[in-house]
Amino acid sequence: MALQWLSLVATMWLQSINGTNSNFPAYSSELKRILSISQLQLNNLASASDAGKLLGWISGIAAAHFPLWLVLLIGSLLGLVGYGIQFLFLANRVSSLSYWQIFLLTVLAGNSICWINTVCYIIAIRNFPLDRQIAVSLSTSYVGLSAKLYTNIVDVVAPTSGAERAKVFLLLNSVLPLIGCIGAAPLARNVDGGKSRKLTRGFSTMFVITIVSGLFAVITSLGSVGSRFMPKEKIQQKCLIVVHDEGLASIENGEKSSDTQRNTLEIGVVEEIGAKLMVRRVEFWLYFFVYLFGATLGLVYLNNLGQIAESRGCSGTSSLVSLSSAFSFFGRLLPSLLDYFFPKSKRKLSRAGAMGAVMAPMCGAFFLLLNLHDVSLYASTAIIGICTGAITSISVSTTTQLFGAKNFGVNHNILVSNIPIGSFLFGDFAALLYNRGKNASGEGDCIGPECHQTTFIIWGSLCVVGTLLTFVLHARTKKLMQSHNRV
Repeated sequence: MALQWLSLVATMWLQSINGTNSNFPAYSSELKRILSISQLQLNNLASASDAGKLLGWISGIAAAHFPLWLVLLIGSLLGLVGYGIQFLFLANRVSSLSYWQIFLLTVLAGNSICWINTVCYIIAIRNFPLDRQIAVSLSTSYVGLSAKLYTNIVDVVAPTSGAERAKVFLLLNSVLPLIGCIGAAPLARNVDGGKSRKLTRGFSTMFVITIVSGLFAVITSLGSVGSRFMPKEKIQQKCLIVVHDEGLASIENGEKSSDTQRNTLEIGVVEEIGAKLMVRRVEFWLYFFVYLFGATLGLVYLNNLGQIAESRGCSGTSSLVSLSSAFSFFGRLLPSLLDYFFPKSKRKLSRAGAMGAVMAPMCGAFFLLLNLHDVSLYASTAIIGICTGAITSISVSTTTQLFGAKNFGVNHNILVSNIPIGSFLFGDFAALLYNRGKNASGEGDCIGPECHQTTFIIWGSLCVVGTLLTFVLHARTKKLMQSHNRV
């Protein structure tokens, strides 16, 4: 049982250093200056990391045929190449790289995240088969601390120089995951913990440690934010987690005990269906657009955080990134806390309804951004961070509830394909509006409310539409579950 818990701790550490794409806003403005690129091109670089997740299914296949420690190392080496070459370029160790070479390296780096996430997900599922929802949520919540962790290190190493900060971010992105994967490799394996249900005390301890860690991150982030409203100083974001169907199928087929029946009741699976049938269902397309106008929209906002802060004359980009990271952590953790302390059998709200409840404050946050005060920017960023994290976490069990666990790998892969699609569409449209504002102001960079004002109105309106769709999906899900139970 000790190895069982150690494997979960290992996944938490891996997740905490695996959100390398989430710190992009902290150095994106400097990268834009060094590469002399437009806002549209910069947005495409932010979207390139999401595009790498379209190939995340390869990691799922690899995990089904190779040892998990090897899959970890492959993922970390992909990140070493993707981020490492960019670091060498900024450090003048590589003579020249074209924009499209940087773009492809970013795609490769984005794909590397999927390999590590896949291993973490498989370990949580296989080593905690009767509590996999809680184990997975606990593990994945730590990815929300990645940006906070990386930003704190950079603040110590390169506190003021924008160019140096960009170099250190890329160096850490390339090296830290490799070190973490080498250290965690011995624990990246299946552990037979038996069928014991005496895990309550262990999970309680994990929750206490996790909550304390999150509170520390939030308090220190708020502390740095508070200092921004004193005399100002001028200083300077799904993976697609793919698990091969055979892995999930073996778990499902192996759990025939009464405890397994309890898990099935908790998940509330409507039915087990494959991808071909899923895409023909109205529920899938409702769910697709809910996620597109919810989590994906939140990720696009966080990807553009650097330019949004700069256009508003806010110098605290790093503190904003830390703040969004800390609140995203609690957002990801929230579903597992509810799962643990409030069994689903005692709640009448479906997963779709829960997503709607989370998206409602997110709508208000986008409209709050129309207020140009820095307090509104920080408050909105915190709200969008926690809501995006919660939706991302809830979506794993939503896919299972609507379409079953047997084909989860393929089904969820299809769903989250809207992340790169939305990243390009929403981000590029925001960049076009930014360029229009820049032309109107006659400045090199767009400064003022006109840069993103229309964008916030559009994003807020789309989020409202997504929230309404969640309750349509909730009603249809309840109807389907009632019909399924009668059968």
